[in-house]
Amino acid sequence: MATRPARSLAAQERRFALALLVPALVVLLVTTTVPLVYLAWTSLMRLDLAMAYLSGFAGLDNYVKMGSDPRFWNSLVLTGIYTASTVILQVVIGLALALLVLQIPRGQALLRVGAILPIVLAPVVVGLFWRTLVLAPDFGLVDLVTRSLGLGSHNWLGDPDLALISVIAIHTWQWTPFAFLVLLASLATLPPDVYEAARLDRASAWQRFRHITLPLIRPAVVMVVILRTMTALSAFAAIFAATGGGPGSATEILNLYAYRTSFTELNLGYGSSLAMVLLAITLAISFLMFRLRRAR
Repeated sequence: MATRPARSLAAQERRFALALLVPALVVLLVTTTVPLVYLAWTSLMRLDLAMAYLSGFAGLDNYVKMGSDPRFWNSLVLTGIYTASTVILQVVIGLALALLVLQIPRGQALLRVGAILPIVLAPVVVGLFWRTLVLAPDFGLVDLVTRSLGLGSHNWLGDPDLALISVIAIHTWQWTPFAFLVLLASLATLPPDVYEAARLDRASAWQRFRHITLPLIRPAVVMVVILRTMTALSAFAAIFAATGGGPGSATEILNLYAYRTSFTELNLGYGSSLAMVLLAITLAISFLMFRLRRAR
């Protein structure tokens, strides 16, 4: 008889948990799954608002069209360069800063607060800040430095050869503090006994870093790489605010190409197919990284 009230209480708790879960699950499905399904359906349509009379079901024509679209391949290459460069720079600079700050006994709390500031800024604000104050020709901060060093003035965002480097610098500046904070927290938890034993064995600083520090913080590094890769692949606002994808298509990564195709050229069907390709790339890279992480 005593088990019956216990079962009743457990059933009530399950019903209460379900009542809390269902509304959130419905909202999640409505705001994420439904738009994705609609995006996938639109990618199979010939939906060009400039030529609405040609609208209809296109099947895989939008995807076949990408094979002969040089602008698509250019945006795909730019996406790869942009993602790889920003992620590598963030991890390397973030780890170097974390190792440096760890040697500072006082003021670490202030440095952590300062590191948070670029992260909390909206990407649009970051893009406009760099465009108007840092990389502006003639009176921007970078131009003042280059002219004082005798290197002359440059149109950092208007020169096709410099624009991609500039947007990589913008993204790296905003998100390196994230890698710095995560890696600093991971380094702070490492056991000092291992390092004392390594010093007694006369291991050099590089040997301690390579054989002790890196293996111990590897899980944190992998998570930083995964998270930063996903952010870089979906980057949009900062580049759009700084260059708009220009000059020409010098900074037109795949995300921006999909936006321009859909909302500037009004070819919603082809733009949706570009977005679906970006989604597939993001999911594939995420799956591969998590598989590698579990395998190791």
